[in-house]
Amino acid sequence: MKIFHCDHCGNLVFFENVHCLSCGHALAFAPDLEDVLSLEAGDDGLWRAAKRGAEGCPYRLCENYDRENVCNWAIPADDPDPLCASCRLTRTIPDLTQAGHKEAWYRLEVAKRRLIYSLLRLGLPVATKTADPERGLVFDLLAETEAMPVLTGHSDGVITINVAEADDAERERRRLQLHEPYRTLLGHFRHEVGHYYWQRLIAESDRLEAFRAAFGDERADYAAALKRHYDEGAPDRWRDDFVSTYASAHPWEDWAETWAHYLHMADTLETAAACGLALRPRRSDEPSLTTTAAQAQPLGPFEQKIAAWFPLTYVLNNLNRGLGLPDGYPFVLSDAVVAKLRFVHDTITGAGSARIAAVG
Repeated sequence: MKIFHCDHCGNLVFFENVHCLSCGHALAFAPDLEDVLSLEAGDDGLWRAAKRGAEGCPYRLCENYDRENVCNWAIPADDPDPLCASCRLTRTIPDLTQAGHKEAWYRLEVAKRRLIYSLLRLGLPVATKTADPERGLVFDLLAETEAMPVLTGHSDGVITINVAEADDAERERRRLQLHEPYRTLLGHFRHEVGHYYWQRLIAESDRLEAFRAAFGDERADYAAALKRHYDEGAPDRWRDDFVSTYASAHPWEDWAETWAHYLHMADTLETAAACGLALRPRRSDEPSLTTTAAQAQPLGPFEQKIAAWFPLTYVLNNLNRGLGLPDGYPFVLSDAVVAKLRFVHDTITGAGSARIAAVG
């Protein structure tokens, strides 16, 4: 994530902000510029940005911003869709007449917007089912009932997220029940979209055999593999080859878990570089870090990313412990897992470069 400033007064603002706390200007994220803009309302009902190079550029606010107050993205005025690039991907929202569902919807959309930001930054294809019925992406945010349980998952471009995951207490209960070290809304979105991109970037490409060599044969019975995982748990030495216990269940889950961890890494490194974070320890045998502009580039060299990632998680975990919190990144990356992360990186880089070249 980049660091944003109000382009009216220069005050530091955050990706989720809707107002500048310094000058009071309305704020909105403009995906076409990859920036948070300060906006002023015009007499024509449109909003215009003060950003250099975009003076007078008209925008509308996403309908979920203007009416529902669960979004903070803007839409170019010539785009006829009433919803922004993120909200238009949501096909089903929870029943807002039910207590707590409006708050849950807001939290889910906040996490999804961070996901979509990363996907766009990486140059990955992001199309709705309306625009591309066969290969598009859509999200169903569903609340379960006694008659209808809801499983978070992916199927043929449809990502379902159980609304209960937006409740901190319920998510923590499930994390403990499943013996997971880490469980977040953003993590769910990143994992499930990994399944979607497996279909888009692996199953439909010449990388399938290389995938099988790295992750295993996905033709293995998926239902049987999951049953075995929940009945027996992960193999004793799972850390040698997998980023998490769940990754050991089946090659598809190994890919999705590794993909999610790559997105964790890419976004956190971009943030660290944008903040100018550096580690200069007094001892030469402690991790050091100098973030560079190259590390902030979404499609930058993998070697630079992984070299920066280890010291960054070292300081992140130490800071969390100083606050009495669990480790921010409670995982150990073996050489085999690093090789899988490289595979994900190369897959994304190839897809992003090809898309940028096609657009250019």
